[in-house]
Amino acid sequence: MAKIKKILIANRGEIALRIMRTAHEMGIKTVAVYSEADRNALHVRYADEAVCIGPPPSSQSYLDVNKIIETCKRLKVDAIHPGYGFLSENAAFAKTVTDNNIIFIGPSPEAIETMGSKLAAKAAVAKYDVPLVPGIEKAIDDVNEAKEIAKEIGYPILIKASAGGGGKGMRIVEGEKDFEEQMNRAISEAKSAFGDGSVFIEKFVTSPKHIEFQILGDQHGNIVHLFERECSIQRRHQKVIEEAPSSCLTPEVREAMGKAAVGVAKACDYYGAGTVEFIVDDKLNFYFLEMNTRLQVEHPVTEEITGIDLVKEQIKIAEGEKLPFNQEDLSFNGHAIELRVYAEDPANNFLPDIGKLITYRRPEGPGVRVDDGFEEGMDIPIYYDPMIAKLTVYADTRQKAITRALRAIEEYEISGIETTLDFCRYVLQHESFTSGKFDTKFVDHFFSPDKLKQESTEEENKIAAVLAAHVLNNQSEKKEKQEIERSVSKWKQRARK
Repeated sequence: MAKIKKILIANRGEIALRIMRTAHEMGIKTVAVYSEADRNALHVRYADEAVCIGPPPSSQSYLDVNKIIETCKRLKVDAIHPGYGFLSENAAFAKTVTDNNIIFIGPSPEAIETMGSKLAAKAAVAKYDVPLVPGIEKAIDDVNEAKEIAKEIGYPILIKASAGGGGKGMRIVEGEKDFEEQMNRAISEAKSAFGDGSVFIEKFVTSPKHIEFQILGDQHGNIVHLFERECSIQRRHQKVIEEAPSSCLTPEVREAMGKAAVGVAKACDYYGAGTVEFIVDDKLNFYFLEMNTRLQVEHPVTEEITGIDLVKEQIKIAEGEKLPFNQEDLSFNGHAIELRVYAEDPANNFLPDIGKLITYRRPEGPGVRVDDGFEEGMDIPIYYDPMIAKLTVYADTRQKAITRALRAIEEYEISGIETTLDFCRYVLQHESFTSGKFDTKFVDHFFSPDKLKQESTEEENKIAAVLAAHVLNNQSEKKEKQEIERSVSKWKQRARK
């Protein structure tokens, strides 16, 4: 087995920091690479060594494979951890890393390639009796032929890009009259996003829930799952709130889905950490969606309910160690919820709201975890994903976790930009969420900017009254006045639009 002594993290922000912290606990040195926009970033300051690899655009820095490999050789790096995003699911990058005698902390290039194509993935898992959504098993670009196939499957149908994810190249078509326009849009978007315009068609599952299973596999053929995460609260087909476990699964369905997830991993001889995603209908029928061959943004909720450090396991697997547990050894306790804190304005169609973090104070206390890469006074760069932080809470029941998440939101102080925190508060208090009776269409069914503005105005009026009373009762207390001024500033920022 090859012991890793130095890891280069080919990523930035909170995930780079998160990987570095586990590496340091394991006695492993870390190397940060960064663009000029991230010169003062926390992950750059935290690493044992840091190298600037280019200007702000990711194509000239974080995606520059040659510079990353050259840095590894110059600094005698043993392994690369890709984090998520950027190069994490790039089979060519994984192969380049291994071809240069550097350990890739992730699956094999072949597994990445197989699961990187939704059509190839479907073909690979077929022999493991994994349920698939009804549809065609080949790419198609002829609109008339596709229209006939859609008619046979039955509307509503879903047009999906074969080569990617994140909602790009995806179109829901309710009827034949909209088909041609939506298919052309899907092909165009797929070409733009992935350089591959191939699409396929499948039945659209109504009232769908998005539930995924965490997978770990070693290089000796052992594969286990670490149970599920519910990821149905989304905007633009991208997740905003995740929780573990799901509130809707029965023990029988959980066992069946876990077995199917392991089957998916076996279909591509998988090792490392990965996630098998399923779509689940209102009768708890589940269908394989795709496999993400990397660590997920939402991995903290799994860590909280299982007590397993997924990054540590990734590193040990890359070193050639066997998994230290079997499926029957694994269990979960309690409930965890993750809120993605994006620099976005929910009242303006979730558009990015880039700027300076004038105020930035994290929530604290029992059961609260914040993974971030920013400090007060820092700018949110326009070049990258607008996520500021991941706020994760843990409690022994789902209701207590919801209550704790609401408390943490109130403690989180951010001014200078709009964030998704108000949206998260709205979701957590909504009856459909608290009852567990929600699906991926929550935003379409229950959310509107007017509702959010109305709720914010009512809350601000209440706080203004409380603050006024504090001012009258604490005229001479300078510290109290400063706290009030900060609170007023916070609420003014939230009301500025």
